[in-house]
Amino acid sequence: MMTQDWKKSTYSNGEGGNCVEARATDQGAAVRDTQNRHLAQLDASAVEWKAFVEAVRL
Repeated sequence: MMTQDWKKSTYSNGEGGNCVEARATDQGAAVRDTQNRHLAQLDASAVEWKAFVEAVRL
């Protein structure tokens, strides 16, 4: 089930900087640039998203 609830990075400073948003999808997750929301999103499978999240937590 896809959710429309995009979540902004907690590292975003709220000053219009370089931010990303992510949301859960049926297949895994989607990520988009907050400054260019209308252009596109990057889709990742559940396995890819889990690997990404684990890598950035290091």
